[in-house]
Amino acid sequence: MKEKKRIAAISAVMIYIKTEEEMAYMQSADQVQLEEPEASSASLNLWGISGRQAIMNMRSMVQMKSFHGSRLR
Repeated sequence: MKEKKRIAAISAVMIYIKTEEEMAYMQSADQVQLEEPEASSASLNLWGISGRQAIMNMRSMVQMKSFHGSRLR
């Protein structure tokens, strides 16, 4: 019985290691694919960047107003 448990534990560890290696390989392959399109400057969406920046500015102004408003009341 102990031998079966030992074999099961070793095989579980080996499968876990193999899965981790596969995930690391997949992530490195994804990073290589993501880096290629970013190299071209034509893929920049200036309208999108501007819109996101405006949203962030509006949120920060709302947050500042809510912080000051709570002190005055």
